[in-house]
Amino acid sequence: MTALSKKQQTEFEAAAFRRLVAHLRDRSDVQNIDLMNLAGFCRNCLSNWYREAAEAEGVPVTRDESREMIYGMPYEDWKNLHQKEASPVQKAAFELNKPHK
Repeated sequence: MTALSKKQQTEFEAAAFRRLVAHLRDRSDVQNIDLMNLAGFCRNCLSNWYREAAEAEGVPVTRDESREMIYGMPYEDWKNLHQKEASPVQKAAFELNKPHK
């Protein structure tokens, strides 16, 4: 692989992040619990990581602000539009697979 400058690496990572966020916004049919069960993270995790990164640099970001950045709208609006009640099977899978802190 070609050696990347730190600036290039950051730019490419940022582009990949923006593409992931756009993809998750387009795939509102994919529920957070499904993401958690398959990948061990969801949109909320991504918003938490964003907020933590900002705060590590001294930039205060609220939970609502970071979620809106990921969801493209207030979280409550997204939930009302797209979130479905998790099935018993989804809930059971989550209990088996949930990350341990």
